[in-house]
Amino acid sequence: MISLSQFLIVAAILFGLGVAGLIVNRKNIISLLMSVELILLAVNTNFIAFSHFQGNNAGQVFVFFILTVAAAEAAIGLAIMVVLFRKTHTIEVQNLDNLKG
Repeated sequence: MISLSQFLIVAAILFGLGVAGLIVNRKNIISLLMSVELILLAVNTNFIAFSHFQGNNAGQVFVFFILTVAAAEAAIGLAIMVVLFRKTHTIEVQNLDNLKG
């Protein structure tokens, strides 16, 4: 049986990898979106673990709402990336101000 602390350690590692990805690579939009998704995955892991060990389903239901918002965030982020690539032929974050107007 996996204990709660093991779930929390995995979630902390995922969260740390996501934050490290945000700090280390600030130029590529794809890496930034993947880092944000890792952070959301860590939060979802915590919700599932606490929900399982407390015996209620509220955390598991909340995860479905988070996954819905994450899917919308990924779709909007990829749409912005496609527009950026069409205008500038690069996906660097510094060129986002070229989309004004």
